[in-house]
Amino acid sequence: MFTTAERDRVRDELVAAAKAEPRITAAGFAGSSAHGKEDRWSDIDLALRLAPDVDYDEFVALWTESLYRNHHAITHLDVQAGNTLFRVFLLPGTLQVDIAFWHDEDFGPTGPRFEVLFGEANDVEKTRPPVARDLIDWAWLYALHARSSIARRRVRQAEHMISGMRDEVFNLACLRHDVPATQGRGIDDLPAETADPIMDALVRSLDPAELSRAFTAACEALLTEAQQVDPDYAERLAPSLRELAAGANP
Repeated sequence: MFTTAERDRVRDELVAAAKAEPRITAAGFAGSSAHGKEDRWSDIDLALRLAPDVDYDEFVALWTESLYRNHHAITHLDVQAGNTLFRVFLLPGTLQVDIAFWHDEDFGPTGPRFEVLFGEANDVEKTRPPVARDLIDWAWLYALHARSSIARRRVRQAEHMISGMRDEVFNLACLRHDVPATQGRGIDDLPAETADPIMDALVRSLDPAELSRAFTAACEALLTEAQQVDPDYAERLAPSLRELAAGANP
């Protein structure tokens, strides 16, 4: 496991390399790296603004080679968001290093956790949170497949569908309480009276009776959150969701 001293050394070396590179006109920290919000488990999130005339693919390749050569990267994963490539590196000691390669016109804080290290950032559109109605619709779609999976005794698939449904309900609750509503980032910030009923939808075994119990809890939790978003829509959904839950009883 990496130490905070090792992480800080890698972070400082990457920042120094960015400052020494004329093709980088600005850089910033994102996520927990910004504004000193790191803890023992934090990774490194470095955003780079590339000059307009830079060969983007060539530059990404050069920095990638540098991470492997100088920091002994083990592997990496690419995440594309719009025009920006987020290359996620795994370093020895399980240290995660995210390098975001931003085109000149796109560089800027798309969320609240961003700290400019040098250069200037553009005033860019912020990342939009999930749409509550979409989360509801994904949840009832998971519910349809959860019911059929339980009925077919496809217990592992049923667990997957119930868990997916539960995740969407948690996202709804996070959205309502104005905490991060993706990747489970805000779940631990929810009040207990909101989180506990959704946690009842946790599948504790693959026994059909337990799957049915968790599924019923997920349906009721979905209706509770949907009621907060659109009472009329929740009322329309309620008979179908309860029919699904009843039909999943072993």
